[in-house]
Amino acid sequence: MGKALCEASRPARDHFERADRALGFALGKLCFEGPLEELTLTKNAQPAILTASIAALAALREARPALESPAFAAGHSLGEYSALVAAGALVFEDAVRIVHLRGKAMQEAVPEGQGAMAAIMGGDDATVTTLCADAAQGDVLAPANFNSPGQIVISGTAAAVARAVELAPARKLKGIPLKVSAPFHSALMAPAARAVDAALATISIGRLAFPVVANVDGKPNQDSERVRELLVRQVDGAVRWQESIAFMAEAGVTEALEIGPGKVLAGLVKRIDKRINVLGRFEPDSLAG
Repeated sequence: MGKALCEASRPARDHFERADRALGFALGKLCFEGPLEELTLTKNAQPAILTASIAALAALREARPALESPAFAAGHSLGEYSALVAAGALVFEDAVRIVHLRGKAMQEAVPEGQGAMAAIMGGDDATVTTLCADAAQGDVLAPANFNSPGQIVISGTAAAVARAVELAPARKLKGIPLKVSAPFHSALMAPAARAVDAALATISIGRLAFPVVANVDGKPNQDSERVRELLVRQVDGAVRWQESIAFMAEAGVTEALEIGPGKVLAGLVKRIDKRINVLGRFEPDSLAG
């Protein structure tokens, strides 16, 4: 992940080297060579994705020095940190260290196998919220990611998620268990939220050059004093991605760049509001156009 980018761009390569120094281990080598089972551990995947995304942004800015500042930036879950680095609120090294800690804290918040997540297809917010309430039976279970119309991810204890998946077909819904290592964005992540809060208290948060649409409320924020609170709430709160995209579409956004590995967000945006055209920017040949 990111190897071709680093071979093509010195600024991209610089960011992987900076991440290695910030973390004290060879994150770049892990991204380029694996092993995959190490890279996909949450504590490594989070700084790896952030680093690859900001490296791509650095390469893009090198290739297109006249690139205008965006009207808004946004990122899904971990991606909100990349958006905040892009806006100048977070120093890259601080962000890498915090998301590494965030990943470890999320993994350690719930013993392995006790939490789960599932995608619920075909329902609206109210239907899925009711499904969670009926399946909880005293356990933690709630919507975690409002991704797009008809796609809402739920999170909670493994038993409660299993009950929701079992109940789904009778309600004309489809439940798909997700292969994840922890019940992210649920109340079970409260210990991780406290750890992130403590880490964010140790760094300075700078002025935002442009608004970042926050996950927890789907609204733009350009107040550096609110960044810490919004990131802490995000850990054990739902990601309101559909609301975030809907806000930007109503604000007049018609073009967006998905900067970083993968095309998942472009697919979600297309389902939310076709007025926004998303172009991917990660591979070297995509940066100049």
